[in-house]
Amino acid sequence: MSEIAKAYEPQEVEARWDAAWEEAKCFKGVLPEDTSAVEPHSIVIPPPNVTGVLHMGHILNNTIQDILTRRARQQGKAAVWVPGTDHAGIATQARVERELRKEGKTRHDLGREKFVEKACEWRDEHGGIILKQLRKLGASCDWGRTVHTLDEGYSRAVLTAFVELYQKGMIYRGKRMVNWCPVSLTALSDEEVIMKPQQGFLYKMRYEIAERPGEYVEISTTRPETIMGDTGVAIHPEDERYKHLHGLHAVRPFPRAEIPFVPDEHVDREFGTGVLKVTPAHDQADWDIGKRHNLPAPIVITADGKVDCPEVPELHGKDRFEARKLAVKLLEAQGLLIEAEKYENNVGFSERADVPIEPRPSDQWWLKYPKVEEAKEAVRSGAIKFYPQRWEKVYLHWLDNIQDWCISRQLWWGHRIPVWYKKGLDRSKLTDEDFQNPELVHVSVDGPADPENWDQEEDVLDTWASSWLWPFGTFGWPEGSELQKKELDFWYPTAALATGPDIIFFWVARMIMAGLEFMGDVPFKTVYFNGIIRDGKGRKMSKSLGNSPDPLELIALYGADSMRLGMLMIAPKGQDVLFDFTTDPQTGAVTECPPLQQGRNFCNKLWNACRFRLMQQEEGASAAGSLEDIIARLEPAKFDADDHAILGSLVETLDAYDKDLSAYEFNAVTQQIYKFFWSDFCDWYVEVSKTKMQDPELKANCLAIQDLCLRQLLLMLYPLTPFITEQLWHDMGYAAGEDDFIQNYAPGTGTELKAKLLSANVTLDQSAMEEVEALRDFVQKARALKAQYNLAAKRDVTFYIVGDAANRTVVESHGEKLKRLVGAAGIEPRDDVQDAPASVTALGTLYLDLASSVDTEAEKKRLGKELEKLAGAIRGAEAKLGNEKFTGKAPAEVVEGVRQTLAENKAKAAELERLMASFG
Repeated sequence: MSEIAKAYEPQEVEARWDAAWEEAKCFKGVLPEDTSAVEPHSIVIPPPNVTGVLHMGHILNNTIQDILTRRARQQGKAAVWVPGTDHAGIATQARVERELRKEGKTRHDLGREKFVEKACEWRDEHGGIILKQLRKLGASCDWGRTVHTLDEGYSRAVLTAFVELYQKGMIYRGKRMVNWCPVSLTALSDEEVIMKPQQGFLYKMRYEIAERPGEYVEISTTRPETIMGDTGVAIHPEDERYKHLHGLHAVRPFPRAEIPFVPDEHVDREFGTGVLKVTPAHDQADWDIGKRHNLPAPIVITADGKVDCPEVPELHGKDRFEARKLAVKLLEAQGLLIEAEKYENNVGFSERADVPIEPRPSDQWWLKYPKVEEAKEAVRSGAIKFYPQRWEKVYLHWLDNIQDWCISRQLWWGHRIPVWYKKGLDRSKLTDEDFQNPELVHVSVDGPADPENWDQEEDVLDTWASSWLWPFGTFGWPEGSELQKKELDFWYPTAALATGPDIIFFWVARMIMAGLEFMGDVPFKTVYFNGIIRDGKGRKMSKSLGNSPDPLELIALYGADSMRLGMLMIAPKGQDVLFDFTTDPQTGAVTECPPLQQGRNFCNKLWNACRFRLMQQEEGASAAGSLEDIIARLEPAKFDADDHAILGSLVETLDAYDKDLSAYEFNAVTQQIYKFFWSDFCDWYVEVSKTKMQDPELKANCLAIQDLCLRQLLLMLYPLTPFITEQLWHDMGYAAGEDDFIQNYAPGTGTELKAKLLSANVTLDQSAMEEVEALRDFVQKARALKAQYNLAAKRDVTFYIVGDAANRTVVESHGEKLKRLVGAAGIEPRDDVQDAPASVTALGTLYLDLASSVDTEAEKKRLGKELEKLAGAIRGAEAKLGNEKFTGKAPAEVVEGVRQTLAENKAKAAELERLMASFG
C-alpha cells in the first residue's frame, strides 16, 4: 500500500491515468488468435458531426457506452469501442460557404474540385475536436481505429452499397415532391423536417365561377402567395353543396386564368369551406391530386424561396413571406378577400437551417428500403432488444408507414453519387429503360474506363446514406483482405448501441435494414435509448437558448468522474434528464451545479475513506493483495453482528449491481452503490469499527473486512468512475504491479463472493444482519428526534425505550455503541412514558426526555416567535391569492410559486404547533 494524497485532485489523477492507459494500449481491440475461445464485445460510437463540439447529451451517451465497454473488459471479453466522425454534409458545407462569404466569394467562384479541397482543409483544421474532448471524459475508445465517413475505405463501402442496391432495382431516379430547404438549397428527407406549431392566418377568399359570372365559391388557404401556381379547385365528389360545379371552371385571380373544378375524395369537407385550391408544385397533397386529374404543375417558388411569376410583377422576385402579404393586398384590391382568421398550424422546418421548408417537385434519387419485414421481425422476436421497451412501438409504427427514401442532396460535400451519363445526353428525357442501358448510364464504384466520355452525377448522397452502414463499414466491409474478413466475422454483429430516441428513424431503423441486407444479420443485439438533457425549466438544451453549459468547463471544475457519476445519478432509464446549474451573470461561467457537486462529494468521500483505511495500517504491513489474500485474512470466529451485516450488504449490492447493469439500469446501479458505500460502509460500519480498531485482537479482522469491501466497491465503480478507481486500486495495494490495471478484474456477483467466503469457513449470519438493520433504524430515529428539538449537537440527552424483552436485550447489549452513535448520556428501558416526543423504531417506541435536555420555557418562546413570523407570511400569501388582479395578471409560474410557498409555510406552522404541544 502507498500513501494517498490528502486531497483528491481530479485533474492530476485524470492526466496520469489517461497517459498510462494509452502507453499500455489498454483500449486496443485486438483480434484473438483463437476467435472461438473469447467472447467479442464491440460497440461503434454514434459518429458526431466532424464540426461538432461536446454537449451534455454527448456526456451521458458516451458515459453509458464507456461503462458497457469497460465492464466487458473486466469480464474478460475481447472488447473494442470504435470512435469516428460523420462528414455532416449540410452542416459542414454551410460553414465553409459562410467562410467564403466573408471573402466575398461563393462555392461557384471556386468550382467543385477547389471547393471540396477547401472543405477538406477546413475539416482537418477545425474537425475532430469532439474526439479530443471525449478523451477528457475518459472515453476508452480504440483511438487507432478512428473512422471518418469520408475516409477512403469507408467511402468505398458507401459507394458499394449504392451500386449493389441499384443493380437490384432498389435505387431509382424520379421526379417527386420533396422537402426543399431554400437556405441549404437541397432536398431533405421527411426525417430531416421538424414540425413546429406556427401562428399565422387562414385566409378566406372567393374565386368566380367562369361559366356563371357573378357567382363565387369560397376557398380557405394559409398560402395565398402560391395562387399563381393553382391549376385546379378540388371539391369532394359527395359534397352536396358543390355537386353543381362538376365540369365547370373557376377563375384564378392572378394571373387570371380558368382552372377546372375537380372532384376528389382527399378534400376534407369540414376544413374551411370544403373547397381546396390545388397547387400541384407546392404541396404534397396537391401534387397527388394533380397526378390523379392530370393537372399541370407550374413551379412558382424558386429554389431559394422567391416568387417566379413574371405575369404578376407585384410579386415576381419577392421573398415568399413578403409575397404572402402582397398577395393578400392584391386579393383585397380585387374584392376577393373575405376575411383573415388567426390560425395555428404545424409547419415543417429544415432541421439544419431552421427555416420553413418548401415542398416542390424535383428529380432526385430514391431508395426502396430493403428488408423492411425482416427489420420488424428482428425487434418483435427479441433478436434486437430495445431499452426502454416502449420505443419498440414507435419503431414498428414508422416501419409500417415507411416511404421511399430520398437519398440525393444538392451539395458538393459528401459522397458523390457513382452514376455517369454519356456526354451530351439530355438527362431530363431519360426514361426508366434508359437508366438500365449501360451505353447511356454507367453505375459503378470506380467509374467508367473512359471517363472523358462521361459526366458524373452532380448530387451527393444523404449523410445518413453513409452512416447507416456504420456497424460493419467501420470493420472493413466490403472486406478486401483475409484480415478484414476475420475482423468483420469476429466483431459483427456489435454488442450494443447507445443513442438518443430522436434518431430512431434517421439511423437506428436504417442500420437494422442495412445490416440485414448486406451482412445477413442484425447490426447489434441491444439498443439503449438515453433520455434528452433538459435544463431546470424542462427546456431542451440548445445554443440558441443559451441554456447549455460547456462540458469541458464542468470537467475542469468538478472532474470527469464527478461529471459521469453526477449525470448517472439524475438519469433514470430512458427518461429525460433535468440538469440544473447556475452561472455568473457577468461572465457566464458556471458557479454551481448540484448534480455534479453530488458526484464530486461522492468522489471526495471515496478518496477519504481509502485514505482513512491506509492510516490504520501498521508500518511495514504488506499490501492488501488479491481477493483470495484478503479472504484468507478474515477471522470468522471474531465476527460480530456488524461484520456479518456489512458483508451481507456487500453480497446483496454485488448481485443487484450485476442484475441492474445487465438490464441497463444505470441510475439504479448508482443508487445501489451510493447506499452501500455512503450509508452502510461509511456511516455505519466504519463508525462502529472505530472502537474495534483500538483492540489488537479485533483490528486485523476489521481491516480485512474493510479491504474486502473497498476492493469490490472499486471494481463496481470502475466502469462508472474510471480515473479515481484506477488511482485508488494501485494506492490501496490491490494491483499486483504498476501495469496491473483494474480493468483486468471483475467484481463478480454476490453469489460468487458468498461461495468463496463459505469455502474459507465464513458463513454469514442472517439474524445478525437483521439485528444490525434494527439498530440502524433505532439510531436514525433517535437522531431525528434530537434534530427536531435542536439537540443534534448535545451529547447529554436521555432516551427511554418501551418494548418487549427481546428488543430490550438487544438495546442493552449494544448500549454503549448506541449511546456513542446517537450522542446520548443514557438509553433507559421503561414500561411506559407520558408526555414526551416519541418515534416508533424496529426495537420499540423511543422517547426523548425533554425535561432534562431543554429549557422548555425558552424553547416555547422561540417556537412562538417562529409561529408569529409564519402566520404573517401565510396571511400575506392568502391575500395575494385572493386578489384577482394578482392571479389574473401575474405570470403563471409566479402564482404557482406563491401557492407552493403558502403550502410549505402551513406545513411548517403545523409542525411547530405540534412541537409546542409536546412541551405542555
